[in-house]
Amino acid sequence: MLSWLEQFLVRYPELALYLAIALGYYFGSFKFGTFSFGPVTGSLFAGILIGQFAYVPDSPMTKSFLFLLFLFGIGYSVGPQFLQTMRKDGLNAVLLSLVCTGAGLGAAYAVAMVLGLDAGFAAGLLSGSLTQSAAMGTATEAIGALPLADVDRARLVAHVAVADAVCYLFGAVGAIWFCSVAGPKLLRVDLVAEAKKLEQQLGIERETPGAVSGYRQFEVRAYEVDDDGVVVGKSVLDVERLVPQSRLFIVRIRRGGELIDARPDLVLEANDIVAVTGRREAIVELVGAHAEEVDDRELLDVPFLVVSVLFTQPSGRTIQEIAGEDWVRGLYLRSVSRGGVEVPLAPELRLERGDVLTLVGPEFVVNNAAARLGPVIAPSTATDFIVLGLAIFIGGLVGTLIRFPLGGVVVSLGTSVGALIAGLVVGHLRTRHPLFGRIPDGAIALMTSLGLAAFVALTGLHAGPVFVSAIREVGLGLLLGGAVVTLTPLLVGLFFGRYVLKMNPVLLLGGVAGALTMTAAMAAVQSQSKSPVAVLGYTPAYPVANILLTLWGTIIVIAVGVPS
Repeated sequence: MLSWLEQFLVRYPELALYLAIALGYYFGSFKFGTFSFGPVTGSLFAGILIGQFAYVPDSPMTKSFLFLLFLFGIGYSVGPQFLQTMRKDGLNAVLLSLVCTGAGLGAAYAVAMVLGLDAGFAAGLLSGSLTQSAAMGTATEAIGALPLADVDRARLVAHVAVADAVCYLFGAVGAIWFCSVAGPKLLRVDLVAEAKKLEQQLGIERETPGAVSGYRQFEVRAYEVDDDGVVVGKSVLDVERLVPQSRLFIVRIRRGGELIDARPDLVLEANDIVAVTGRREAIVELVGAHAEEVDDRELLDVPFLVVSVLFTQPSGRTIQEIAGEDWVRGLYLRSVSRGGVEVPLAPELRLERGDVLTLVGPEFVVNNAAARLGPVIAPSTATDFIVLGLAIFIGGLVGTLIRFPLGGVVVSLGTSVGALIAGLVVGHLRTRHPLFGRIPDGAIALMTSLGLAAFVALTGLHAGPVFVSAIREVGLGLLLGGAVVTLTPLLVGLFFGRYVLKMNPVLLLGGVAGALTMTAAMAAVQSQSKSPVAVLGYTPAYPVANILLTLWGTIIVIAVGVPS
C-alpha cells in the first residue's frame, strides 16, 4: 500500500501538494493550551512527513508563483497602515520594530557563525526562531542566486526547511511565554493594574457582564411626550443635549397622525410620539424610566444601515473630536479595525488613514458621514486582475533591476521583495483612490494563506528526503541556538522600549509581540492583563516588522555567503 502511494504521489506531484496542505491545516488546528502550530508550519511538517517516503519532484516556477502572490497579498493588506506607521505618531513602534528585528538578525548571524551553519541552515534558524515563514521564501530566492551547482543549491534550500521546523516550536512558545509571563516579571509590573490605568487614560469603559440585555446593540424606540414632560417646549437639539454623554437622538416624530422628520430646531409638544435611537441600555435607563413606550410600527420603520467605511481622511483626530461634529448626529461607531485587528474603542483613540470603521445609523446619516470619512467597503467578488498582474510584474522587474554592493558582492532586491513593495504601494494607493486595484478580502485571505502554506508545503516536500540526515548533521546545537535567537530580540526590545522609549508596559509587550509578528503572543498579553488594549501597541509594530523580517531572509543568506 505504501509503495503504491509513493508511486502515485511521485507521478502526480500536484496531488501531493494538495495532500500536504490538507494535512498541514489539520495538524495546525491542534491546540496545546493557547499554543498551536498554525496552518503554515503544519504544512511544512506535512510536507516533510510525505517526503520521508516519497521523493516528490517540485516545480520552482510553482513555488515562485505562489510566493509572489503571497507577498503581494501581505503588502496589499498592510499597505494602508505601513506608511502611516512610519510617520511621527508611530515613531516608537517603528523604532521598537527596527531594534527587535535588527537584534534578531544579528543573533541569527552570530549563532550561525558560532555553529558553523551554512546559508540554508542559517536562514531556517532565522525564520523558525522568529516565526516568520515568509523569510523562507526570500532566503530560497537568494540561495538561487548563489554561484553554486544546482545540487548544492537544492541542498541549501532543503536545509532552510529543516532548520525552520526545528526552531519554530520554541520560537512560538518562547514568544508567548516571554510576552505574557517573563516580560511582566522583568518589568516588575502588574499587567492587570497597568491595563486598568491605561484604559482610564484612554476613556475606555468596561462593560459589566449581563448589564445589557437584548439582541441589538443599537435600537429605535417610540415614547409619548407627557403633558408636563420636561422636554415640552424644547427643541430636538436641546433635548438631545440633556444627555450628551449617552448620544441619544430623535429621528422622527408623530404629531397628530403626521410623521415629521426631527429637524434640530423643531420644538416638541405635548402628546408627540418621538422615535429615539441610541444604545439599548441608554434608552432603557434614561428614557424608559421617565416616559411611556408606544408601539408605533410606522414611526419606527426608519431605514438603518450597518456599513464598513475605509477611513481616508488625515490621521490624528480622536473619536471624541469627530463625535462633536454636527454631521455625526444620529451616527454610531460599532468598531474600528486596524491592519485586520479590531482595536478597543475609546474617546481618545486617534483614527488613522486606512482604519476600517463600522458605522450604524439612519440611512441618510450614514451616507452623509461616509461622504466625509471615506468610501463604503461594499461586498464585492470582483478582483482587479489588471492591477494585480501588472503590479507583481512591475514590482518583480524593479526588484531585479535595483542592485547595490554588499560585502563585496553586487546583489539585487529580487522578485520577492519587488512583489512585496508593489503590494505596499497598491495597498496605500487604495486609501486615496478606493476604486483603484480593488481586491476582495476573501481573495486576499486566499492569496496570503494558501499562497504561503502551499509554498512552505513544497519546501517541506523537497526537504523530506534529507530531513533525518540534516538533523544528525546539526544536532542539539541548532535547537539551543534557535532559543538564543528567539529570546535575544525579546529581551533587547523589552528593555529598549521600557528605558529608552519610556513606553507603557502593556503597549510595550503588545509592541514586542508585534515586532515578532506573533499574534498569539499579543493575545496572551491580553489574557494576562484582562484587557484588549495591548493591541494598540501590536498593530503599529506589526506591519513594519512583517516587512523587515521577510527581508532578513535575503540578508542572512548574503551575510553567511557561499560555503567554502
